[in-house]
Amino acid sequence: MSVEKLITKNVVSVNMDDRLTMVRDQFIRKRFHHLLVVDNNNTLIGVISDRDYFKATTPTVDKPSATSKDLATLDKRVHQILSRKPVSIKQSDSLKNAISKFRQFKVSCLPVVNERNQPIGIITWRDIIDWLYTKLF
Repeated sequence: MSVEKLITKNVVSVNMDDRLTMVRDQFIRKRFHHLLVVDNNNTLIGVISDRDYFKATTPTVDKPSATSKDLATLDKRVHQILSRKPVSIKQSDSLKNAISKFRQFKVSCLPVVNERNQPIGIITWRDIIDWLYTKLF
């Protein structure tokens, strides 16, 4: 079975020079855990996870007690915190290959790219667990 049936095609991406304010807004609005980072040609450059975001900002950034120093962490740029050289797969790759990549590289998402390395979707380990659940129960 290919991963094509399991991927989320609603890809949300940000650019290298976007600020973490935008990243925060995307995570809140879209309720995703990963954003793909692309260049001006829509070529995949990296991935930014909610964990990357939380490590780069302070825990009080969204609280009324946030100081100017806390809020300044939102001025950081995506390129300062993203995970570069993302592990990706093609739409036609097998589910077995995707699972192997999750295990080998210890990642929680795999961007799905076309032949020009442009994102066309994303698959997470949760997508695979959900699919397995529907098959087993």
